[in-house]
Amino acid sequence: MNHRITDEDIAKICISRFLRKISESFGVSVEVDGDSVVIDDENSLNVHHASKVVEAMVSLSKKDDIDDRLVDYLIFLSKNGSLEEFITKGDEVIITTPTGRPIKSKTLGQRFYIDAIKRSELVICSGPAGSGKTFLGVAMAVKAFKSKEVSKIILCRPAIEAGERLGFLPGDIEEKINPYMRPIYDALETLLGQELFAKYLEKGLIEVSPLAFMRGRNLDDAFVLLDEAQNTTNDQMKMFLTRIGMNCKACVCGDFTQIDLPYGSTNGLRDSIGVLEGIEGISIVSLSESDIVRNPLVQRIVSAYAEADVKRCGKERK
Repeated sequence: MNHRITDEDIAKICISRFLRKISESFGVSVEVDGDSVVIDDENSLNVHHASKVVEAMVSLSKKDDIDDRLVDYLIFLSKNGSLEEFITKGDEVIITTPTGRPIKSKTLGQRFYIDAIKRSELVICSGPAGSGKTFLGVAMAVKAFKSKEVSKIILCRPAIEAGERLGFLPGDIEEKINPYMRPIYDALETLLGQELFAKYLEKGLIEVSPLAFMRGRNLDDAFVLLDEAQNTTNDQMKMFLTRIGMNCKACVCGDFTQIDLPYGSTNGLRDSIGVLEGIEGISIVSLSESDIVRNPLVQRIVSAYAEADVKRCGKERK
Protein backbone atom coordinates (compact mmCIF):
# COMPACT_ATOMS: atom_id res chain seq x y z
CA MET A 1 0.00 0.00 0.00
CA ASN A 2 1.24 3.48 -0.90
CA HIS A 3 0.30 6.70 0.93
CA ARG A 4 1.34 10.19 -0.15
CA ILE A 5 1.25 13.22 2.17
CA THR A 6 1.58 16.64 0.52
CA ASP A 7 1.88 19.99 2.29
CA GLU A 8 3.63 23.29 1.63
CA ASP A 9 5.37 23.00 5.03
CA ILE A 10 6.54 19.42 4.47
CA ALA A 11 10.20 20.52 4.45
CA LYS A 12 9.97 21.35 8.17
CA ILE A 13 9.61 17.70 9.09
CA CYS A 14 11.68 16.09 6.32
CA ILE A 15 14.77 15.63 8.48
CA SER A 16 16.49 12.34 7.72
CA ARG A 17 16.67 11.11 11.32
CA PHE A 18 12.96 11.79 11.87
CA LEU A 19 11.94 9.85 8.77
CA ARG A 20 14.37 7.07 9.68
CA LYS A 21 12.73 6.78 13.12
CA ILE A 22 9.31 6.39 11.47
CA SER A 23 10.61 3.89 8.93
CA GLU A 24 12.31 1.71 11.56
CA SER A 25 9.41 1.93 14.06
CA PHE A 26 6.74 0.75 11.62
CA GLY A 27 8.84 -1.23 9.15
CA VAL A 28 7.79 0.91 6.18
CA SER A 29 9.53 2.73 3.37
CA VAL A 30 9.50 6.51 3.84
CA GLU A 31 10.77 8.71 1.02
CA VAL A 32 10.62 12.39 0.11
CA ASP A 33 9.27 13.27 -3.33
CA GLY A 34 9.37 17.04 -3.85
CA ASP A 35 6.85 18.54 -1.44
CA SER A 36 5.48 15.14 -0.48
CA VAL A 37 6.33 12.24 1.82
CA VAL A 38 5.58 8.85 0.32
CA ILE A 39 5.03 5.91 2.70
CA ASP A 40 4.93 2.41 1.28
CA ASP A 41 4.57 -1.13 2.64
CA GLU A 42 2.54 -4.28 1.99
CA ASN A 43 0.97 -3.97 5.45
CA SER A 44 -1.71 -1.28 5.22
CA LEU A 45 -1.92 -0.94 9.03
CA ASN A 46 1.78 -0.05 9.28
CA VAL A 47 1.35 2.52 6.51
CA HIS A 48 -1.69 3.96 8.31
CA HIS A 49 0.16 4.38 11.63
CA ALA A 50 3.24 5.86 9.96
CA SER A 51 1.18 8.29 7.86
CA LYS A 52 -0.65 9.50 10.98
CA VAL A 53 2.69 10.33 12.60
CA VAL A 54 3.84 12.31 9.54
CA GLU A 55 0.51 14.16 9.36
CA ALA A 56 0.77 15.00 13.08
CA MET A 57 4.32 16.27 12.58
CA VAL A 58 3.20 18.52 9.73
CA SER A 59 0.30 19.86 11.82
CA LEU A 60 2.44 20.52 14.90
CA SER A 61 5.28 22.07 12.87
CA LYS A 62 3.01 25.01 12.04
CA LYS A 63 3.11 26.04 15.71
CA ASP A 64 6.19 24.43 17.29
CA ASP A 65 9.59 23.07 16.44
CA ILE A 66 9.81 19.32 15.90
CA ASP A 67 12.45 17.46 17.89
CA ASP A 68 13.46 13.85 18.51
CA ARG A 69 11.52 13.57 21.76
CA LEU A 70 8.30 14.71 20.09
CA VAL A 71 8.75 12.32 17.15
CA ASP A 72 9.34 9.42 19.55
CA TYR A 73 6.22 10.40 21.48
CA LEU A 74 4.07 10.66 18.35
CA ILE A 75 5.24 7.19 17.29
CA PHE A 76 4.35 5.86 20.75
CA LEU A 77 0.86 7.41 20.59
CA SER A 78 0.21 6.12 17.08
CA LYS A 79 1.09 2.57 18.11
CA ASN A 80 -1.25 2.87 21.10
CA GLY A 81 -4.14 4.43 19.19
CA SER A 82 -4.01 7.73 21.10
CA LEU A 83 -2.48 10.04 18.50
CA GLU A 84 -5.73 11.57 17.25
CA GLU A 85 -6.81 12.35 20.82
CA PHE A 86 -3.46 14.07 21.46
CA ILE A 87 -3.80 16.26 18.37
CA THR A 88 -7.45 17.20 18.88
CA LYS A 89 -7.19 17.85 22.62
CA GLY A 90 -5.18 21.02 21.99
CA ASP A 91 -2.16 22.53 23.68
CA GLU A 92 -3.39 25.63 25.47
CA VAL A 93 -0.68 27.91 26.83
CA ILE A 94 -0.91 27.88 30.63
CA ILE A 95 1.28 30.90 31.21
CA THR A 96 4.04 32.84 29.45
CA THR A 97 7.27 33.39 31.37
CA PRO A 98 8.94 36.82 31.63
CA THR A 99 11.38 35.68 28.93
CA GLY A 100 8.51 34.98 26.55
CA ARG A 101 8.56 31.19 26.84
CA PRO A 102 5.06 29.68 26.58
CA ILE A 103 4.39 27.00 29.21
CA LYS A 104 2.02 24.26 28.06
CA SER A 105 1.49 20.54 28.37
CA LYS A 106 3.63 18.44 26.04
CA THR A 107 2.09 15.00 26.41
CA LEU A 108 -1.39 13.52 26.54
CA GLY A 109 -0.91 12.58 30.19
CA GLN A 110 0.09 16.14 31.04
CA ARG A 111 -3.01 17.44 29.29
CA PHE A 112 -5.20 15.17 31.42
CA TYR A 113 -3.32 16.49 34.47
CA ILE A 114 -3.96 20.13 33.55
CA ASP A 115 -7.63 19.42 32.82
CA ALA A 116 -7.95 17.66 36.18
CA ILE A 117 -6.54 20.70 38.01
CA LYS A 118 -9.02 22.96 36.19
CA ARG A 119 -12.09 20.94 37.11
CA SER A 120 -11.29 19.48 40.54
CA GLU A 121 -10.72 20.94 44.00
CA LEU A 122 -8.09 18.29 44.78
CA VAL A 123 -5.76 16.52 42.33
CA ILE A 124 -3.44 13.70 43.38
CA CYS A 125 -0.80 13.06 40.74
CA SER A 126 1.85 10.32 40.72
CA GLY A 127 4.54 9.91 38.09
CA PRO A 128 8.26 9.44 37.42
CA ALA A 129 10.96 12.09 37.54
CA GLY A 130 10.76 14.53 34.65
CA SER A 131 7.07 14.02 33.87
CA GLY A 132 6.15 17.60 34.82
CA LYS A 133 4.20 16.93 38.03
CA THR A 134 5.68 19.75 40.08
CA PHE A 135 6.43 22.29 37.37
CA LEU A 136 2.98 22.15 35.78
CA GLY A 137 1.35 22.18 39.22
CA VAL A 138 3.28 25.34 40.12
CA ALA A 139 2.44 26.83 36.71
CA MET A 140 -1.28 26.29 37.35
CA ALA A 141 -0.88 27.85 40.80
CA VAL A 142 0.75 30.94 39.29
CA LYS A 143 -1.98 31.14 36.65
CA ALA A 144 -4.72 30.98 39.33
CA PHE A 145 -2.93 33.65 41.37
CA LYS A 146 -2.42 36.01 38.42
CA SER A 147 -6.06 35.68 37.34
CA LYS A 148 -7.13 36.45 40.96
CA GLU A 149 -8.88 33.10 41.41
CA VAL A 150 -6.92 32.81 44.68
CA SER A 151 -5.14 35.38 46.84
CA LYS A 152 -2.03 33.35 47.67
CA ILE A 153 0.08 30.35 46.70
CA ILE A 154 1.22 27.88 49.35
CA LEU A 155 3.84 25.31 48.33
CA CYS A 156 5.23 22.70 50.68
CA ARG A 157 7.34 19.54 50.81
CA PRO A 158 8.08 17.06 53.59
CA ALA A 159 11.63 17.65 54.82
CA ILE A 160 12.03 13.92 55.29
CA GLU A 161 15.80 14.01 55.43
CA ALA A 162 15.88 16.79 58.00
CA GLY A 163 14.64 15.16 61.19
CA GLU A 164 16.94 15.92 64.09
CA ARG A 165 19.65 17.15 61.73
CA LEU A 166 17.66 20.24 60.74
CA GLY A 167 18.60 21.90 64.00
CA PHE A 168 22.30 21.43 63.30
CA LEU A 169 22.19 23.24 59.96
CA PRO A 170 23.51 26.83 60.10
CA GLY A 171 21.23 29.88 59.86
CA ASP A 172 17.61 30.70 60.66
CA ILE A 173 14.65 28.48 59.78
CA GLU A 174 14.39 29.88 56.24
CA GLU A 175 18.04 29.08 55.58
CA LYS A 176 17.65 25.63 57.12
CA ILE A 177 14.75 24.60 54.87
CA ASN A 178 16.06 26.25 51.70
CA PRO A 179 17.78 23.09 50.34
CA TYR A 180 14.49 21.16 50.54
CA MET A 181 12.53 23.92 48.78
CA ARG A 182 15.07 24.61 46.01
CA PRO A 183 13.18 22.79 43.20
CA ILE A 184 10.06 24.85 43.94
CA TYR A 185 12.06 28.08 44.12
CA ASP A 186 13.55 27.27 40.72
CA ALA A 187 10.11 26.70 39.18
CA LEU A 188 8.74 29.97 40.61
CA GLU A 189 11.74 31.98 39.46
CA THR A 190 11.28 30.59 35.95
CA LEU A 191 7.56 31.35 35.87
CA LEU A 192 7.58 34.76 37.56
CA GLY A 193 11.11 36.04 37.22
CA GLN A 194 13.47 36.35 40.17
CA GLU A 195 12.47 39.91 41.11
CA LEU A 196 8.69 39.36 41.12
CA PHE A 197 9.02 36.03 42.93
CA ALA A 198 11.12 37.69 45.66
CA LYS A 199 8.53 40.49 45.95
CA TYR A 200 5.60 38.08 46.35
CA LEU A 201 7.57 35.96 48.80
CA GLU A 202 8.40 39.00 50.95
CA LYS A 203 4.75 40.10 51.02
CA GLY A 204 3.57 36.62 52.02
CA LEU A 205 1.57 36.16 48.83
CA ILE A 206 3.69 33.10 48.11
CA GLU A 207 4.60 30.76 50.96
CA VAL A 208 7.11 27.94 50.65
CA SER A 209 7.52 25.78 53.73
CA PRO A 210 7.97 22.26 55.11
CA LEU A 211 4.84 20.14 55.43
CA ALA A 212 5.10 20.13 59.23
CA PHE A 213 4.31 23.87 59.27
CA MET A 214 0.82 23.17 57.84
CA ARG A 215 -0.46 21.61 61.08
CA GLY A 216 -3.22 23.66 62.71
CA ARG A 217 -3.73 25.96 59.72
CA ASN A 218 -6.86 26.58 57.65
CA LEU A 219 -5.95 27.17 54.03
CA ASP A 220 -8.58 29.49 52.55
CA ASP A 221 -8.55 31.32 49.20
CA ALA A 222 -5.30 29.65 48.16
CA PHE A 223 -3.72 27.30 45.67
CA VAL A 224 -1.85 24.72 47.75
CA LEU A 225 0.66 22.27 46.30
CA LEU A 226 2.27 19.41 48.20
CA ASP A 227 5.37 18.14 46.42
CA GLU A 228 7.34 14.91 47.09
CA ALA A 229 4.19 13.45 48.64
CA GLN A 230 5.62 9.92 48.40
CA ASN A 231 7.60 10.86 51.51
CA THR A 232 4.54 11.57 53.65
CA THR A 233 3.16 9.14 56.19
CA ASN A 234 -0.54 8.37 56.32
CA ASP A 235 -1.01 10.75 59.28
CA GLN A 236 0.88 13.57 57.55
CA MET A 237 -1.18 13.21 54.38
CA LYS A 238 -4.43 13.23 56.32
CA MET A 239 -3.26 16.30 58.22
CA PHE A 240 -2.48 18.12 54.96
CA LEU A 241 -5.70 17.19 53.18
CA THR A 242 -7.85 18.30 56.12
CA ARG A 243 -6.28 21.78 55.95
CA ILE A 244 -8.15 22.51 52.69
CA GLY A 245 -10.40 25.52 53.28
CA MET A 246 -12.94 27.60 51.34
CA ASN A 247 -12.05 28.58 47.77
CA CYS A 248 -8.95 26.40 48.00
CA LYS A 249 -7.50 24.25 45.25
CA ALA A 250 -4.98 21.59 46.25
CA CYS A 251 -2.53 19.58 44.18
CA VAL A 252 -0.54 16.63 45.57
CA CYS A 253 2.44 15.29 43.58
CA GLY A 254 4.73 12.33 44.17
CA ASP A 255 6.95 9.65 42.64
CA PHE A 256 6.66 6.12 43.98
CA THR A 257 10.15 5.26 42.72
CA GLN A 258 11.78 7.81 45.07
CA ILE A 259 10.43 6.94 48.53
CA ASP A 260 12.71 7.91 51.44
CA LEU A 261 10.42 6.91 54.31
CA PRO A 262 11.79 4.50 56.93
CA TYR A 263 11.13 0.85 56.16
CA GLY A 264 7.69 -0.24 57.35
CA SER A 265 6.12 3.25 57.29
CA THR A 266 2.67 3.61 55.74
CA ASN A 267 2.94 5.61 52.53
CA GLY A 268 0.57 8.58 52.64
CA LEU A 269 0.45 9.10 48.87
CA ARG A 270 -0.36 5.48 48.03
CA ASP A 271 -2.90 5.28 50.84
CA SER A 272 -4.67 8.49 49.78
CA ILE A 273 -5.09 7.25 46.21
CA GLY A 274 -6.76 4.08 47.45
CA VAL A 275 -8.98 5.87 49.96
CA LEU A 276 -10.04 8.90 47.89
CA GLU A 277 -10.47 7.51 44.37
CA GLY A 278 -14.01 8.10 43.07
CA ILE A 279 -14.89 10.85 45.54
CA GLU A 280 -16.58 13.90 44.02
CA GLY A 281 -14.27 16.89 43.58
CA ILE A 282 -11.11 14.74 43.60
CA SER A 283 -9.16 13.61 40.53
CA ILE A 284 -6.45 10.94 40.55
CA VAL A 285 -3.87 11.25 37.74
CA SER A 286 -1.08 8.81 36.98
CA LEU A 287 1.70 9.95 34.64
CA SER A 288 4.04 7.40 33.06
CA GLU A 289 7.45 7.11 31.44
CA SER A 290 5.93 8.34 28.17
CA ASP A 291 5.21 11.70 29.87
CA ILE A 292 8.85 12.39 30.71
CA VAL A 293 9.87 15.63 28.97
CA ARG A 294 13.43 16.06 30.18
CA ASN A 295 16.44 14.76 28.30
CA PRO A 296 15.34 11.50 26.56
CA LEU A 297 18.11 9.83 28.56
CA VAL A 298 15.97 10.27 31.70
CA GLN A 299 13.20 8.19 30.13
CA ARG A 300 15.67 5.40 29.37
CA ILE A 301 17.09 5.55 32.90
CA VAL A 302 13.61 5.32 34.46
CA SER A 303 12.76 2.37 32.19
CA ALA A 304 16.00 0.58 33.09
CA TYR A 305 15.38 0.94 36.82
CA ALA A 306 11.77 -0.22 36.42
CA GLU A 307 12.95 -3.36 34.63
CA ALA A 308 15.60 -3.97 37.30
CA ASP A 309 12.98 -3.67 40.06
CA VAL A 310 10.77 -6.24 38.32
CA LYS A 311 13.69 -8.66 38.08
CA ARG A 312 14.62 -8.11 41.75
CA CYS A 313 11.01 -8.73 42.83
CA GLY A 314 10.95 -11.93 40.80
CA LYS A 315 14.12 -13.22 42.45
CA GLU A 316 12.81 -12.35 45.95
CA ARG A 317 9.62 -14.35 45.32
CA LYS A 318 11.71 -17.37 44.38
